[in-house]
Amino acid sequence: MNSVGIDVGQKELVVVVSVNSKTRPAKTFENTAAGHQAIIQHLVKLKGETRICLEATGVYHFDLAVALSRTKGLEVMVINPKTSHNFAKVLMKRSKTDAIDAETLAIYCERMPFEAWQRPADENIALRALGRRIAALTKLKTQTKNQLHALTSTQDTPDIVLSQTEELIEVLEKQIKAHRDSALALIWQHELLARALVLIIGIKGIAEASAIQLLAELMVLPHDMNAKQWVAYAGLDPRHNESGTSIAKKPRISKAGNKYIRHALYMPALVASCHEPHIKGYYRHLIENNGLKKLQALCAVMRKLLHAIHGMLKADKEFDGSRFYTLPVEASC
Repeated sequence: MNSVGIDVGQKELVVVVSVNSKTRPAKTFENTAAGHQAIIQHLVKLKGETRICLEATGVYHFDLAVALSRTKGLEVMVINPKTSHNFAKVLMKRSKTDAIDAETLAIYCERMPFEAWQRPADENIALRALGRRIAALTKLKTQTKNQLHALTSTQDTPDIVLSQTEELIEVLEKQIKAHRDSALALIWQHELLARALVLIIGIKGIAEASAIQLLAELMVLPHDMNAKQWVAYAGLDPRHNESGTSIAKKPRISKAGNKYIRHALYMPALVASCHEPHIKGYYRHLIENNGLKKLQALCAVMRKLLHAIHGMLKADKEFDGSRFYTLPVEASC
């Protein structure tokens, strides 16, 4: 039995192989598609069954886990970082480096019960790729529009610069539309995705564009994740900073998570806070009764919207505003 531990970083992947309880020197690969293939080629040369353990490190582990799980002869287990941290304490690890972390994961894979990672459906992975490409193109279009605004503020800008910038905006808009059309076509081809889209756009304030972005990120998450874990994954959980009597800063959202979900929720939360009665009531309650600032209240609405979407998809039920927030008797008359 070959046990492999992979420490996942933003740019690098450190791999440690343990064969019959004997660990080999660590090897480092780039955290890119080419790097993933290099790791696979390295592991398939091993004789016998090979099991791999890595941590769920936000967005950085996902593509690697998908690539490994699609390779015949390789089994993948993805564990919570807290689990490996506590396991390292049990092993009395006195130092912490990427190589040591990878070795710890290899030992964990060897000694602990193996729970294979369930790869999301291919259509969900494809939708995620489309959603992220739409997000990248949308960001580029916004930047280009801002550049055009700056260029038109002076008479010294040559006409060719203005015309080429305008053409680029048109090209980006066409590409965004093409990708959204492809995403919608993919969604309507699969019953679960189609039903999820219908449920999400049933919330006043969430249009198709935002729903596509949300589905692209949420549908690849493990089915056993609860709403609280969704919130933490999105980086919408509050971060407290207090120490003794001298430091007591106001809580802020952690932002230590999936930025795509936060971006996809921002505009729907803003619109719903103005037009959906129960969400608007909750938003006003946070400001008027709890003393939150508008941006703080909006983040709270985003967090609660994510809770609501989790419940809707799990129970296959439409949005119920009264469960989101119960309006005061005076406001409901």
